[in-house]
Amino acid sequence: QVQFVESGGGLVQPGGSLRLSCKASRMITSTFNPCYVYWYRQAPGKEREFIARRNNTGNTDYADSVKGRFTVSRDNTRKTVYLQMNSLKPEDTAVYYCNLIHPSLHSVNYWGQGIQVTVSS
Repeated sequence: QVQFVESGGGLVQPGGSLRLSCKASRMITSTFNPCYVYWYRQAPGKEREFIARRNNTGNTDYADSVKGRFTVSRDNTRKTVYLQMNSLKPEDTAVYYCNLIHPSLHSVNYWGQGIQVTVSS
């Protein structure tokens, strides 16, 4: 059973930065490496929304609301995915979720438990 070790959330002032990380423990490297990385977030009272994606060749895609401020990356040797968040705004307050999807193994679709990010002065 794949589990994620998550870190990096917390309270930050507007304009500040945070880096979220999700480490896929108990996932073998040969399964992790091809996975696409997704990040979503869910604010109170709102639906979960897509914010970033990185495939296994380095191509990335971002929601307009975070483009230019957030960066998704990965370290295959550590089986860890990251979301660097800069210039944070109060509207970025949400629970953030990492998601790994294997492009051909359809059973490999794992979600992190969620990381709380609060942007407030």
